Formats: sequence, C-alpha cells, structure tokens
Amino acid sequence: MNLIYGIKDKPPFGQLVLFSIQQLLAIIAATIAVPAVVNSTTGSELSAAAALFGAGIGTFVYLLFTKSSSPVFLGSSFGFLGSMFTAFAGAASMAAGYAGLIMGAVIAGLVYVVIAIAVKLSGTKWIDRLLPPVVIGPTVAIIGLSLASNAVGDFTNGGATGSSYVAIICGLVTFFTVILCSTYGRKMSKLIPFFIGIIAGYIVASIFYLIGNATGNDALKVIDYSAFKNMGSFISLPDFTFLKADWATAFSGSYILTIFVAYAPVAFVVFAEHLSDHKNLSTIIGSNLLEEPGLTRTLLGDGIGSMIGAFFGGACNTTYGESIACVGITRNASIRSIWGAGIACIIFSMITPLVCALETIPSCVMGGVCITLYGFIASSGFKMFQKVDLSKNKNLFTACAIFITGVGGLTVSFGKVNLTTVACALILGIVTNKVLGKEAE
Repeated sequence: MNLIYGIKDKPPFGQLVLFSIQQLLAIIAATIAVPAVVNSTTGSELSAAAALFGAGIGTFVYLLFTKSSSPVFLGSSFGFLGSMFTAFAGAASMAAGYAGLIMGAVIAGLVYVVIAIAVKLSGTKWIDRLLPPVVIGPTVAIIGLSLASNAVGDFTNGGATGSSYVAIICGLVTFFTVILCSTYGRKMSKLIPFFIGIIAGYIVASIFYLIGNATGNDALKVIDYSAFKNMGSFISLPDFTFLKADWATAFSGSYILTIFVAYAPVAFVVFAEHLSDHKNLSTIIGSNLLEEPGLTRTLLGDGIGSMIGAFFGGACNTTYGESIACVGITRNASIRSIWGAGIACIIFSMITPLVCALETIPSCVMGGVCITLYGFIASSGFKMFQKVDLSKNKNLFTACAIFITGVGGLTVSFGKVNLTTVACALILGIVTNKVLGKEAE
C-alpha cells in the first residue's frame, strides 16, 4: 500500500495530535464496551476510564517490546468476556472477583510468553505452513464479517428514546463524511476522515437533540448527555481495578484453578487472532512483522501489555482490528500516532469532562464509522487470498469451511472454555487444509 506516512515518519505536531485522537476514537467504543458488558452481567463496577488507562499503558508495553515497529493499538479484548464472567461467578466476594481478573490476565499473558519462547526456539516457518493465504485470508475476512451485526446494531441504535430512523440519518452523515473525506479530500482530510466523520455525526445528533428538546419529541434524542450531570471534579484518577482487589480471599486453590481453566485455553484461541491481525497489518505496511520485529516480540508485547493493562483496567488487552483498519484507510502508519493514542487514552481517562464527552458519542455515529472499519478488515482478508486457485478442491473447501462457519456464527463451549466464531472457523480451516493436503498436490 502506498503509505502517506511510513512507520518511522514524523508528522507535524498539530497533525500528530489529530492522528492520535483519531486512533483513540477508532478504538474507544469497543474498549469501554467490555467493562460495560461485564458490569451489566455480573453487577461489578469496572471503570471505563480505568479501561482506557489500561489500554494506553498496555499499548506502551507492546510498542516497547516491538521496538516501535508495529503500528497497532491494544484495547480491551472481547475474547475474554466469558472468562471475566467466571472470575466473578467463582469468587467468594466481589473484591475477590477483581483480584481474579488480574490473576486471569497474568495467566493469559504467561501463555503468550510460553508461546513466544516456543516460537523463538522453533522459528516461524511452521506458521506459514499452518496458515497459508487460503486459511489466513478468509480468517481475516471473517474477523470483519463477524462484526457486521455489531456495526449495523449500533448504526440503527437510537438509544433509550430515539428513533432508529433518526439514528440511521446520523449514522449515514458519519459514514458519507468518512468516505468522501477519504476519497476526495485534500491531504489532511484524507488522513483524519474518522475524526471529521464523528464530529459531523455528533453535530447532527446534537441538532436533533435540541429540536427534540424544544418540541418535546423524545424520538429525536439519539444522544444522551446524562454522563455530564454527575461529573464531579474536573481531574481525577480512574477507579483502578487493583485498588478494588481483595487478595486475601482470592488465593484459594480451587479459585485459582477456576481462573486458570477460564483464561488459559482462551489465550490460545486469541493467539490465532493475534497472528491474523499481524498478517493483515504486515500486508498493509509492506513489512513482515512476524520476521521483524518478530512474532516472539509481538507476543511478548501483547501478553505482558495485557497483564499490566488488566492491573489497571481489569480487562485483558489485544491488538485491535479497528486500529489496523484506521492505518490502512488513512494510509498513516506512523508509529508516533500509536504512541500519541496511548498518551491520549491516559490523559482522557483522568479528565472527567473528556471521559464524559467520549461516553456521549451516540452509538449510531460509531456505527457509521464501524461500517468502514469492519468492512476494511473483511476486504483486507479477501485481498490476501485473491491469487489463491479456487479450482483446487483443497483451497475451495478450506475457504468454504471458514466462510460458512464464520458467517454462520459457529461457537463451541467445553465447560467454561468458549471458542469464538473466529477461532472455530480458523481451526476448522486449518484441519480441512491439512486433511486435503495430499489431494491438492
């Protein structure tokens, strides 16, 4: 891809600030959604601000391990949601549950460390044999396609009282602003289409809100400003997870075993997504990240970054497809933008009005953005295997297995271990490819 800014390029400071905030906006919805989902399911009180802070710190760790050569942001992982539910369900108290989240992240991170050591000893050629383009391409496509329903759900979400029709209008304004800026804009607007799109959608949603407020029509209110009502002090430290943890009741043999069973197998599943993300990002930036800085470093950065991020925010972190898509669409791979996004996360998490402002961005506006982000991920996957010969049964049926199980939403559970749709599709694709290996030769 013809990048406007390469990995080591230094954009002007003013542009860099905008690029960093744009990266933050690209990952914000999913990062703060994880603690919200856990809270609604378990009754816990994980902090969205703490999740932002943890994501920023985790990203710094990842960038340090990868020698600032892999431009991707780490945010809260949805893959560990079931594990997080188990941490609270199996805990003797809510405080012990918070300790369980941290222990689980350490266990998951150690799995990554073990895999990293294995990769260091055995090299990465086996990965290319295990994950050829006919496997990795459809899997990357499924990562984007599996998120399609989330994007559409947000796109039509009018909030508590708003009409879905008003939500769609706001989402469309965002969507078309993004694609028009990216396609026809001048250099700067091409670099920050998501930032401009979100601002445009937010303004339209605010106009609808003012009209609805003046006319008493709640159907026009797709934006909710209630986050500002009990804002408290202007600057405050987030409610970090480690401050809530009760370690005295968490260190029981049965509970530690419960946490291990809940987190360790999932870490192996998320490892597959780690590979897919880095293969995709490598295609975008034109540099094989599995060789330089190397899979060992990316795994260590992801695993240890996840440990430290969860210490603050409670959620394991993972590389974000939204961040990769932002790099690809804007053609800005400057690593300084990722460092800046991490700094922005930490600053925003401590300034209460900024956290509130982020929380008030309507779902429909983020839906308009996500249509482009998730669509880019899917399109990248298709591009990765466009030269694969589908006249060969091996390739044809491998792709069939991944696409149909992925789009169909196949998931499998073994006790407390849940295999996500992407994991199921990838595993079946690998098995199919190997079973038909001799037939294709």
